Amino acid sequence: MFTEKDLQQIQNKGMTLEQVNAQVSRIKNGMSYSNLAAAATIGKGIESFSEHEKKDFIGLYESKRSALSSLKFVPASGAATRMFKFLFQFLKNFDPSKESIEDYAKKHHDIAIKTFVSNLEKFPFYNQVVSKAKQEKSNFDNLSPDEKYLQFVKTMLNENSLNYGFLPKGLLPFHQYEDKAITAFQEHLFESTLYASSNNKANLHFTVSEKHHAYFMDELNRFKEDLEQQTNTTFNVSFSYQKEATETVALTAKGAIFRNGDDSVLFRPAGHGALLENLNDLNSDIIFIKNVDNIVVSDKNIEVSEYKKLLAGVLIKVQEQVFAFLRKLDAPVVLEEALLDIALFLSNKMHVTINADFEDFTLEEKKVYLKEKLNRPIRVCGMVKNEGEPGGGPFWVKDESGEISLQIVEFAQINIQDKAQQDIVKNATHFNPTDLVCGVKNYKGEKFNLKEFVDPEAAFITLKTQNGIDIKALELPGLWNGSMAYWNSIFVEVPLSTFNPVKTVNDLLKAAHQV
Repeated sequence: MFTEKDLQQIQNKGMTLEQVNAQVSRIKNGMSYSNLAAAATIGKGIESFSEHEKKDFIGLYESKRSALSSLKFVPASGAATRMFKFLFQFLKNFDPSKESIEDYAKKHHDIAIKTFVSNLEKFPFYNQVVSKAKQEKSNFDNLSPDEKYLQFVKTMLNENSLNYGFLPKGLLPFHQYEDKAITAFQEHLFESTLYASSNNKANLHFTVSEKHHAYFMDELNRFKEDLEQQTNTTFNVSFSYQKEATETVALTAKGAIFRNGDDSVLFRPAGHGALLENLNDLNSDIIFIKNVDNIVVSDKNIEVSEYKKLLAGVLIKVQEQVFAFLRKLDAPVVLEEALLDIALFLSNKMHVTINADFEDFTLEEKKVYLKEKLNRPIRVCGMVKNEGEPGGGPFWVKDESGEISLQIVEFAQINIQDKAQQDIVKNATHFNPTDLVCGVKNYKGEKFNLKEFVDPEAAFITLKTQNGIDIKALELPGLWNGSMAYWNSIFVEVPLSTFNPVKTVNDLLKAAHQV
């Protein structure tokens, strides 16, 4: 299947032939769907805390904060192209000499374009785009309203102008304050001072694409000094790329290796699951994970950030108990009663299903079993009430051995054609906003090798096109899905106000993004 030239290409990427053959087999064998046993709900997999309990957890985190190394991990590599999908279509299809925007919107059933042009001045990039448009079009002020709108969008998106579609979301103007527009990237640094900093220092790590790295550095250099003075915080910002060794092959519709025009093997980025490698390289006591587009304006961020402290407090409390139990299991002699306490803790607090034959194990077997279940990375995940969005969220999942565990499951992992699985999804009450606080060190202070806790069967197979040809592509198990399948998980209800992603440019008009 592979030539000597192919083998050299594979080696140059830091991969092995065995890995690539395994990828080919996985695509050919098809995707394994998750076997949902039930939806996780309040009291059955999702914790819900009273105001008093929330204050206690936040207080616990605040009391430990200065002694802990914390880091904020932000996936930020994706380009913003999809944010502007309806605007690219508008550029392609709208001709102001032939129709009005009103007629265009009706003809194409495009409500989004009407919303966009009706609220133009509310967008954080308005001033920048108008200024650039006037430079490029000297008669801009004399154009008709529809011609102005068209020129505005051209200025935003054209490659030889502002080229917003090329930029990553993190570098787009996200919020407009009195005197300036702020990028999502800068907002994340400000947000880190509210919960992910200690002793006036904040550590942040952004995963970016190599082509955007220099742009991030330029932006950081532009505002860092002022922000440090404003917040009395020193920012330690690091960057990484998805590693070439995490890329995956693709197959044609007939099952052959897809090749580029020069006959080399096509390797593609393997989705956000590839970022497990980047996360695995980091070494902090607590790691906060949040997507780059889920960021709010500063006055609303103070309330939102309290819930990150809540999740961190929950993590610290459970981690302290886990570590105490693990040290007890290291003792030469452990009483049967203590082993029962640990088993009950795993079952009741960590939502771990204890083996039905546990009672029949010898004392030593029980110790080994409990230690293996306890000594794992821990993640505390915020979960938001589902307001009618089916699919991705917290579920109880049964594996091939019959063991049931708490998992975050993407819609693509669910066989929605199966009536029983469909009914479970309909009964789901919460969804996953990608709001995680992670403990990646063991009770001895050693960092876990996170690659040991992945479920490789949770990979995604997607249908894509490459140069107009249909291909089957492979994505690694998602970062907070299969890549964390064997972590210990605690799900905590957080309010919808903590979830404010910008999927389309019009989302910037929502209250969370308006000062």
